[in-house]
Amino acid sequence: MSEARRVPLSGAPRFELYARPGRLVTALHTLRANPLGAVGAGVILLMLLVAVFAPLLARYGINQYAGVPSQGPSAHNWFGTDRFGQDIYSRVIYGARISFQVGVLSVLIGVLTGLVVGSASGYFGGWIDTVIQRFVDAAIAFPQLILLLIIVRTLGPSMRNVIIVIAIGIIPSTTRVIRGAALAQKNQLYVEAARSVGASDIRIVARHVIPNVVPVAIVIVTTLLGAAILAESALSFLGLGIPPPNPSWGVDISTSRNSFPINVWAALFPGIAISLTVLGFNFFGDTLRDVLDPRLRGGR
Repeated sequence: MSEARRVPLSGAPRFELYARPGRLVTALHTLRANPLGAVGAGVILLMLLVAVFAPLLARYGINQYAGVPSQGPSAHNWFGTDRFGQDIYSRVIYGARISFQVGVLSVLIGVLTGLVVGSASGYFGGWIDTVIQRFVDAAIAFPQLILLLIIVRTLGPSMRNVIIVIAIGIIPSTTRVIRGAALAQKNQLYVEAARSVGASDIRIVARHVIPNVVPVAIVIVTTLLGAAILAESALSFLGLGIPPPNPSWGVDISTSRNSFPINVWAALFPGIAISLTVLGFNFFGDTLRDVLDPRLRGGR
């Protein structure tokens, strides 16, 4: 009876992560069993602090002349200088800010759109589901890189356009995953109870279905953040992302091609920053998925 009082039939068991006091303990046990998740969380936190406090951590301005061009690491330039004499360390620090801005905003826009569209597709079904899924099929079947290149070439290179382009690439796959989660919630008892008391379909989707697929969306966000940062770096490397001389890891790697292999540092340190950030999000996303999905946790 105590369990029935805690989760009444007329309401959805929303946000199970916060509903059970023991879930935090379970999460801590999962982190102990998956040390790579803790490492990933530490890397993400470190990179986030670097992005937030970039003006305090950088030793020179973004495009400031800091020393002799194409020099290796030294006491004055910890990561060396690029072919323009700019401090690589300072540009890597500021590049973290741009990468996180693009990654977070594009993933949030893409996942939130996919969350709403996928929930509606899974719950309503019928012609609505058919139309949405045919668009999703067409978008997934088209090569993503070519689609991104076409869109960004049409809109032009800028931070805003890069965010829009990456978000558009995220929406189809997110919609497909959220649709499956919404289908699983559609026939639950709390949905039937809400219908029996006269709740409209839109209210059921907004108040019950979407909140119960939020844990799935959270996992998608953590796993796609690394991919979004990598996509921004790839577009910038191709000259279709963040326009120079703005500090971007992809731009710096692309610029260093003219001085490679004489000055490997200009490409090495931005590449390390990209690799660490993407690995951090991948490790943390895998562990978070284990915490939010008891079936995966129990199978290990």
